[in-house]
Amino acid sequence: MSQTSAISQPPAGRPPADGPSGSGHAVASVPMRWVGPVKISGNVATTCTQVPLATYESPLWPSVGRGAKVSMLTADGIVATLVDERMTRSVLVEATDAATALAAARRIQDSLPQLRDLVRSHSRFTELVAVRHEINANLLFVRFEFTTGDASGHNMATLAADTLLAHLLQTVPGIGYGSISANYCTDKKATAINGILGRGKNVVTELLVPRQVVEQVLHTTAAKVATLNLRKNMLGTLLAGGIRSANAHFANMLLGFYLATGQDAANIVEGSQGVVVAEDRDGDLYFACTLPNLIVGTVGNGKGLGFVDTNLARLGCREQRPPGDNARRLAVIAAATVLCGELSLLAAQTNPGELMRAHVQFERSDDAAKAGAR
Repeated sequence: MSQTSAISQPPAGRPPADGPSGSGHAVASVPMRWVGPVKISGNVATTCTQVPLATYESPLWPSVGRGAKVSMLTADGIVATLVDERMTRSVLVEATDAATALAAARRIQDSLPQLRDLVRSHSRFTELVAVRHEINANLLFVRFEFTTGDASGHNMATLAADTLLAHLLQTVPGIGYGSISANYCTDKKATAINGILGRGKNVVTELLVPRQVVEQVLHTTAAKVATLNLRKNMLGTLLAGGIRSANAHFANMLLGFYLATGQDAANIVEGSQGVVVAEDRDGDLYFACTLPNLIVGTVGNGKGLGFVDTNLARLGCREQRPPGDNARRLAVIAAATVLCGELSLLAAQTNPGELMRAHVQFERSDDAAKAGAR
């Protein structure tokens, strides 16, 4: 695990918050460490890389580090499979009645080739891949789904949706403007539609941990992890009313990774949705995390900051590749990082007192506070 550092510094020439300009600008500094390396294979990348995590929760670093160590002790490491990718934006139009809304929805579906051409004419990297809809009373909710190259695609999807909406209002009879954003996307909210259809990159990570590694590194057994996952992640989340989700703390790793790589941190809301599967395979542990809503990019807002550029380059996500490939690489690294932390935490929770001992040991240290003050 590398030395702690601050993830951000004031831009050159910018005064502090209490400076003479009175601008109110300041920089919030979050401690960051590189942990790993993590061993990754799959349909996007085969690599061993350290990963950056920016967090005030200092026990997260050794916890993810332990999961990374486990990956290095297996044949294939974490096998990360990119299943799908699409950024979404929904719009709302108002019709006279439900029948008119249905006719409009059918006309929109029939004009999909023309709508795709319209999007291409306004952007080199945005592709319209699907249109879905739902009718409620006289309201038509239209969900546009795009690929957006190496960008996470928030603004690209909104710009394309704005163009499409203007076109539809001119060409589809009987509808009027409702909103450029209709919450059927859904952006930064935990919803069933995101869990079912996905938003961003949909990645499945899998790791087969030999019995010896489970016992000597994770200090548990495959049977204990599988039982805890069923009782805690599956049943516990069901009883709590979770939405398309059964995991211990996906959001912890995603927030740390997102802050360190210049992502929109609020997208951990969608990212926190996902399911863990754990199986005892004759003493070996099969452990998998499905993340349907990984929203990451390597270009766009936030990616020009110095520390972000440095971190993305170190992750191998600044290479000359076809559009979208750097973002896909970043997504599978993020997903593998989530698995590392999820595996380590569940293993710790199979043993009485282990989790609290770790928190006391690391959180009472002032290392993170000192790093954050630099």
